[in-house]
Amino acid sequence: MKCNGNRLWITGILLIGLLLGCVTDPASRKRGEASRNLGEAFMSQQNYTSALKELLAAEQLIPDDPYLHDDLGQTYMARERYDLAIDNFKKAIALKPDYAPAINNLGVAYMKQQNWDAAVASFNLITRNLLYATPQFPLNNLGLCYYHQQKYDMSVKCYLDALRIQPNYLPAILGLSQTYKEQGKISEAIALEEESVRTYPDLIELHNDLGALYTASKNYPKAVAAYTRLIELAPDSSPLVKEARKSLDALQPRMNGRISKSAND
Repeated sequence: MKCNGNRLWITGILLIGLLLGCVTDPASRKRGEASRNLGEAFMSQQNYTSALKELLAAEQLIPDDPYLHDDLGQTYMARERYDLAIDNFKKAIALKPDYAPAINNLGVAYMKQQNWDAAVASFNLITRNLLYATPQFPLNNLGLCYYHQQKYDMSVKCYLDALRIQPNYLPAILGLSQTYKEQGKISEAIALEEESVRTYPDLIELHNDLGALYTASKNYPKAVAAYTRLIELAPDSSPLVKEARKSLDALQPRMNGRISKSAND
């Protein structure tokens, strides 16, 4: 009995030691949070090497911090280590199940892997969260996922829901236009982007999209005007300028054909 009592006593001491080892003392936690904050500062400067060094040091001190694991996930994602990013976003969510930004980031990481089903599952968790302050972001991401899954009707619904929350949200506008185009709804896409270009008159992506849409609808003069405006706005080094010039060259015979037809008429 004495021997058994000693074993129980030793076991109890070991258990208490393990529990105490899991609790970060205040001084260590303070140092860990300082390293995390410094890592976040490096993240904001896109200095991901230095950010990762500080965040990994913080992990040794505050491994139970969900914000730290979200930071690590974002840093790994910036370094295109999506497997490690996903692991850390999952840790953040396990520590704080209602951590909506980490859930959204997990979905984005799955998108980077083109794992559309897993991404959809993540974003759907947030869109049902009535307390999430910026639901237009996961809704837009859902729209993109459904687009890649060729579920165009669901994609359109998500983009429209995002735009009802933030009417001039450009990623949703561009995504919705592209989805309309895939559905063969060229006139709807043109109307959407013509309205948007009044809000963003200097955005070359809109002029590029309009050029392609006008070409698809055989409105060649407007296509030429859109591509010409893009070239006026963009620096010569922009890849879109090179593509716009190619498009203008391809449109020239069609424009000549229209001129010849008009002269004969």
